Amino acid sequence: MAIQQTISPVDGSIYVEREQADAAQVEATLERAVVAQRAWREVPLCERTRLCSAMVDTFVARRNELAEELTWQMGRPIAAAGGEIKGFEERARGMIGLAESALAPIELPDKPGFTRYITREPLGVSFIVAPWNFPFMTAVNAIVPAIMAGNSVILKHSAQTPLCAERLQQAFDEAGLPPGVFQHLHLSHEATEALIRDARIKHVSFTGSVGGGAMVERNAAGRFIATGLELGGKDPAYVRADVDLDTAIKGVMDGAFFNSGQSCCGIERIYVQREIFDAFVARAVAWVRRLRLGNPTDAATTLGPLVKPAAADFVRGQVEEAVAAGAQAWIDPGDYPLSTPGSAYLAPQVLTGVDHSMRVMHEESFGPVVGIMPVDSDDEAVRLMNDSDFGLTAAVFTRDIAAGEAIARRLEAGTVFTNRCDYLDPELAWTGVKQSGRGCSLSRLGYETLTRPKSFHLKHA
Repeated sequence: MAIQQTISPVDGSIYVEREQADAAQVEATLERAVVAQRAWREVPLCERTRLCSAMVDTFVARRNELAEELTWQMGRPIAAAGGEIKGFEERARGMIGLAESALAPIELPDKPGFTRYITREPLGVSFIVAPWNFPFMTAVNAIVPAIMAGNSVILKHSAQTPLCAERLQQAFDEAGLPPGVFQHLHLSHEATEALIRDARIKHVSFTGSVGGGAMVERNAAGRFIATGLELGGKDPAYVRADVDLDTAIKGVMDGAFFNSGQSCCGIERIYVQREIFDAFVARAVAWVRRLRLGNPTDAATTLGPLVKPAAADFVRGQVEEAVAAGAQAWIDPGDYPLSTPGSAYLAPQVLTGVDHSMRVMHEESFGPVVGIMPVDSDDEAVRLMNDSDFGLTAAVFTRDIAAGEAIARRLEAGTVFTNRCDYLDPELAWTGVKQSGRGCSLSRLGYETLTRPKSFHLKHA
């Protein structure tokens, strides 16, 4: 039986080892999911609400334990790790609260001699493939609404964060969810693809790379099942000259460097009106220099390692190429002794003198680096922000809310912000355009991808 290992970015040690499921285990899991879903779909919504709410209660009660495990699995500083449990709770309770209205039958106007209405029917078994960077918050986007809608769920979590799947299983089990409604599997890539192809899987939710999304599409092709693909971004922020600089710096830079930049909706490109460009850069550099790169188990650390050395070396390569092409690097890596080639620890970096010919301005970095460019107008900012293969989120920082909203309407992104970034509101649809993916999670609309409409056209005798 194949063994998967979780190498902790904290110190390079093996933190977790797990056996991957074999074909017999996958088959048994699928059969349990199918049988359990037939009964679960008949469970009243109020009971689903009670059980899912109890799961959340059980889960958040372990906040400290979960935060410590998260730090060791993927490297987020312990001082920030507990925030993911708060985000998990917000999204879970938000989607639980929206279920009654989202799943309610659609009543149609009276028509003499007929009764007509539309219901939202569960799809069946939902297969959810979750990533390591926000392992609880990304997973909950699909898990809770899928179960609330009457589906059963099989979760395949990243091999980097296998304990996250196990802790979710523990919380559901302790809450009393019927066996088989939520299950998890540790799977190889090949077994994951085979499961997507299985006719008993009726929905796939995938969060990860563009290549991973293409894999889901290939394996789901020809079965006409629902798929939700959230595939990352190269998200831009535009800072207009009318902003309060301190407020803008805090919002934009935190959006760029939180989680060491390993966020699909993190800010990776910044465009600043020329009148305030120099002042913005000076304050941005000062903000970054206050970050403390270190062991993430230390409460004083504010910038942890990347998930693995290869990820850090990838970003190093982007930065080195940009500097060789004429960009200016404002941070001296020598000030960060832990940041060495071949290590998961990487010094943060701010680049100016960049343009869109450089990889760092068009290829997803997923690390603690940001490029900043001056612009002379709103039109130029919009053109550059839209000059990307991605379109997950985009942010405009301005005191003129009407102007900010007008700019936002022109941006090619699934979510547009003014005066904030890198945030998911569970009552708003989470979606992307271009290579950022397809489909929708969260909000009332998120329930539409987890159900199918069924029309009732009843003629009176």
